[in-house]
Amino acid sequence: MREESIERQAEAILSGPKTVAVVGISDKPDRPSHVVAKYLQVRGYRVIPVNPLVTEVLGEKAYKSPAEIPERVDLVDVFRKSADVPPIAEEAVRIGARFFWMQEGVENDRAREILDAAGIPCVMDRCVKMELAKRGK
Repeated sequence: MREESIERQAEAILSGPKTVAVVGISDKPDRPSHVVAKYLQVRGYRVIPVNPLVTEVLGEKAYKSPAEIPERVDLVDVFRKSADVPPIAEEAVRIGARFFWMQEGVENDRAREILDAAGIPCVMDRCVKMELAKRGK
């Protein structure tokens, strides 16, 4: 995907969601997933932690998987190994997520194929926090 196209895709995704499921979030404040989730939360996004090993992060109840979240999710933001992403993409499709984001260092072509087939815009290998910051958000 060309850089201009990636930028347009990122802009479309970042201007739409209000509810973000952060998959792979850590309850440790120094971890990138925690830092990004807090950044989103401070800016008015509803952050829903997804990690089977924790019960709460940033004052929000954590869920074992996106499928367990009882409300509509706009964006699934993934902090997991690239190889782990296809099943998460499949869950995002099943729950009707509007957008999908793979954080820096996370790329999976199979996941992109799953999301493309469902018409869900996707960004790979980019940091949501850095993309928002460079847009002044």
